[in-house]
Amino acid sequence: MQTMTSERLYDFFQEHHICTSLTRDEVNSLTHFVNQKSYTKGETIADKGDPGDAMFLILDGKVNFISYDGSDEMVVGTQGPGYFIGEISFFDGKDRMLKMAAASNELTLFEIRRDMYDRLRVEHPFLALNLVENVVSNTDKLVRKISTDLSHLEHYMRGYGRH
Repeated sequence: MQTMTSERLYDFFQEHHICTSLTRDEVNSLTHFVNQKSYTKGETIADKGDPGDAMFLILDGKVNFISYDGSDEMVVGTQGPGYFIGEISFFDGKDRMLKMAAASNELTLFEIRRDMYDRLRVEHPFLALNLVENVVSNTDKLVRKISTDLSHLEHYMRGYGRH
């Protein structure tokens, strides 16, 4: 993927309903606080146990979330463009609970490191707040999906029609 310009990022935000209240100038300001990162299939973005010193926005490609016990790995989820990843450990300060790895041949992310986010909060508080609101919305979608999946699983395990 080519370098994401502020114009393309603005269009990406509009398309994926992220930070839609930001103006083009505000999106341009935001680009000074993020790094574009590229990965190939299987490459590790962050490992289980790593500190949550960055969160990411998927621009292109998919990311697998992998649980492992030291000998066996299992993909427990996948996310694609328009989703924030690594945001929970970024904000709660705890180590990562899952490995994140590129699931597609080409993966492009925006990385928001802790030090740059701290600067963003001071220099552009409206941008930081907007970003947090979108991360919360992203996390809410994930929690709702997991809740629905667990409900379906429970219904399957208990049998249809039994209550």
